[in-house]
Amino acid sequence: MNDMLKLLLQHKIVAILRGIEDKDADAAAQALIDGGIHMMEITMNTNGAAAMIEGWRTKFGGKAAVGAGTVTDVALAEQAVAAGAQYLISPNLDEEVIAFGRERGLSVWPGVMTPTEIVKAWKAGADAVKIFPMGTLGIGYLQEIRGPLNEIPMIATGGVDLHNIADYFKAGANAVGMGSKLVNMQWVREGRFDLITERARQFTEAVRSL
Repeated sequence: MNDMLKLLLQHKIVAILRGIEDKDADAAAQALIDGGIHMMEITMNTNGAAAMIEGWRTKFGGKAAVGAGTVTDVALAEQAVAAGAQYLISPNLDEEVIAFGRERGLSVWPGVMTPTEIVKAWKAGADAVKIFPMGTLGIGYLQEIRGPLNEIPMIATGGVDLHNIADYFKAGANAVGMGSKLVNMQWVREGRFDLITERARQFTEAVRSL
């Protein structure tokens, strides 16, 4: 098992930052780390994502694993890896991206929905899959596919909040991906990083008590 997968299964939360401005990125990352978050990704459709990933690796390398999200093709994977991303996450299944990551010893966690896509991703070399859009599919869906596909690590992404996070894990999630419910962009814009730390702490404590 590679290091990133170990971290994922241990800490169970990936913080997703989409659309954050460069001037706020470091303070947001520090706030998440202070709240106990150990894995965070910047989506590649965020302006300046590669530069922010590079900055985070330099500043927070020993404290948190830094990944790239929304890696929809190999061109974006190349940019992300050049910036120092330690793992790649996609909303889609692109087998070329999985192959690209594996050749470089990187974890790739592609976005999948159907049982066919899940198994295809696994066979292509993904060491975990992102079940997406979980908010629409619902916890019952996760529970049903978990039965026959019990060996494949699954990251449930979408719809997770403090009230239902335990239900996601009961239904079979190994980890969750969290965007706006964890990183409230309004708080970021207002400089209320203390609130982000507190929210991160609430989620990490909820996961620790499972």
